[in-house]
Amino acid sequence: MKGYLGIDVGSVSTNLVVIDENNEVLVSLYIRTRGQPIKAVQDGLKQVAAEIGESVTICGVGVTGSARHLTSVLVGADSVKNEITAHAVAASAMVPGVQTVLEIGGQDSKIIILRQGIVTDFAMNTVCAAGTGSFLDQQASRLNIPIEEFGGLALKSRGPVRIAGRCSVFAESDMIHKQQLGHNLEDIIAGLCEALVRNYLNNVGKGKEILPPVVFQGGVAANIGIKVAFEKALGVEVIIPRYFSVMGAIGAAMLARQKVKKKTNFKGFDVSNFKYKAGSFECKGCANLCEVIEIFHDEQVIARWGDRCGKWENIS
Repeated sequence: MKGYLGIDVGSVSTNLVVIDENNEVLVSLYIRTRGQPIKAVQDGLKQVAAEIGESVTICGVGVTGSARHLTSVLVGADSVKNEITAHAVAASAMVPGVQTVLEIGGQDSKIIILRQGIVTDFAMNTVCAAGTGSFLDQQASRLNIPIEEFGGLALKSRGPVRIAGRCSVFAESDMIHKQQLGHNLEDIIAGLCEALVRNYLNNVGKGKEILPPVVFQGGVAANIGIKVAFEKALGVEVIIPRYFSVMGAIGAAMLARQKVKKKTNFKGFDVSNFKYKAGSFECKGCANLCEVIEIFHDEQVIARWGDRCGKWENIS
């Protein structure tokens, strides 16, 4: 069977997906990056190889995410695309006719506006952590509640407490204050969900025409409390795809399938055992003082990037 591998490497999670020629997901993997993207990709490849065995031949590889250029060098990617493109392609395939994509990940959030299958507008928020997965994880831990139960508790609320959600620091201090006043946990959590949605719509979604079908994806889509808060604020149904947490990887795999016509550049699953090392240096060739990233394989430089003029990119 022909398969296409998609890899989405972000600051919090690394996602790998294998799809077939009909875009059906054969393997889906969500693991923590833990600040080590090279190790995360290699560990993920080992797990994917173990799952598919010899029944699937990888005929194309697509990468996306904040570490897409690094990942492309490691695995030999055929397609390298940004997160907006990857998420939009996956959402369009999973929910035909989608017009709005709400995506909230571990440390950032984005909104994508589509019309007739084409991205017409988008916005990203990478500045504040309020409303992202890492912030919700932190609050669940502080309240000693498993993150999996966070959204369910919000649905039990009868009167959500208004929480200041414009900043993660203010939101946390306001939650503590509301606890000290004696409000019950369910109302505080529901209030937090509504505050985070309010923050998202007032910042990332500001000025955007949000039309249905609306798709909610990214790791935070697992929180049913956030979904319900979005539906309450928007007045429309919010659709959560089956593979909501790995949609970027699915989109990357689909883009690879579209691009590869003959032979793939994929280096094979053996790269999971290669010894890679990343480094950097400051180029002093001009006033820009660019920070150049270097990737080593067995002490040999296999790629460089980060310079504005291109001086180092083709030198290995």
